[in-house]
Amino acid sequence: MRKLFKNKRVTIMGLGLLGGGVGVAKFFYQQGAKVLVTDLKTKEQLRESLQKLKGLSIKFVLGKHRKEDFISTDLVIKNPAVPRSSPYLKIAKKHNIPVKTDIGIFFELCQAPIIGVTGTKGKSTVTTLIYFFLKSKFPDTILAGNISRSPLEILSKINKESKVVLELSSFQLEDLKKSPKVAVITNIFPDHLDRYKNFKDYIAAKKPIFKYQKETDILVVNYHNPYTRKFALSALSKVYFFKDSNISAALAVAKIFKIPKGNIKKVLSNFKGVPNRQELVAIKKGVKYINDTTATVPQAAILAIKTFRERFSDSRIILIAGGMDKKLNYRDLAKEIQKRVDYLILLPGTASDKLKKELKKLKEVKMSWVDSMEKAIKKAAERAKREDVVLLSPGATSFNLFKNEFDRGEQFVKAIKKL
Repeated sequence: MRKLFKNKRVTIMGLGLLGGGVGVAKFFYQQGAKVLVTDLKTKEQLRESLQKLKGLSIKFVLGKHRKEDFISTDLVIKNPAVPRSSPYLKIAKKHNIPVKTDIGIFFELCQAPIIGVTGTKGKSTVTTLIYFFLKSKFPDTILAGNISRSPLEILSKINKESKVVLELSSFQLEDLKKSPKVAVITNIFPDHLDRYKNFKDYIAAKKPIFKYQKETDILVVNYHNPYTRKFALSALSKVYFFKDSNISAALAVAKIFKIPKGNIKKVLSNFKGVPNRQELVAIKKGVKYINDTTATVPQAAILAIKTFRERFSDSRIILIAGGMDKKLNYRDLAKEIQKRVDYLILLPGTASDKLKKELKKLKEVKMSWVDSMEKAIKKAAERAKREDVVLLSPGATSFNLFKNEFDRGEQFVKAIKKL
């Protein structure tokens, strides 16, 4: 593709550990830009990401940000995790330096129709299912977005036959000025209230997924979620409703693109779910171990508990939960635990403190505290009997003990292998 950024000075703010920042850096390097990457994390903390950029003539300023890197530049690319309130972004804007995101640039340059998926819970599963449905009919369908891959990495692979399926978080959407051709919203629950002023602000961050749609575009929303149902009232586009499940959301998009029923049946029969999302990772001595590490809000943990209680009604549930708080309410999760969980193992963190406080108000719940995933699994294995379910569904973030929720899931799996 044409090198639109050749010789441009580009400051990439936030390399991160999930792969998106690496993809952005590679894109601008391949474009011939003069790339500088700055991150508050240290060289040691970013070792894995830096290894993937080894040998490329990219400058790094790590462990800090410098004012001059936001002034003596032609463009600042903001990592989604960087809040809008960052003083360095204000410095850039004060000096008339454009601040953009990789998602925003992708929307500007992508010539293929984009199917964007967002929601508090279920977006990865829905995105993946839609991708498989579309790929069964359109071989050039591409998957990218919040699934650890910057869409800029796949820009050169897009042709006029392509369909692009993007998973989009609220962080990626909040600065967007263009909406996808087809927008899908799975649900909205309180989340990231450590980032947003309040729940209303979080809801507003999701709106760009349909806010700029035209009358010929399509919005697919969950009818059973009150917040997504309200979105439909303000949409200019055509609105399709689906029932409250991931498969229903993906099927609605399959219908829009006229995917043959045979293709749909084949995809569903082969679909094993998405890693880290209610994933059966092992059966040891008749005990099922479920990895739902991406349940980072109380409502997601509640859904997982209900799902496995219904699926294995005669089994006991041993729940591993807890972590760091995002200024969320843990009352409903405490009630769900008291009602449906047989034994609770809590990892340390501010969310765990909140949950324990709520549990004290209820009938006594059998529980214990541990300070590592290995100890959590050891305790679970000691308590579990044949046919029991050990469920990791934290309902909280992971940053006190783990690099991120995926690292938490990996440590869960590693600990099980040691049993």
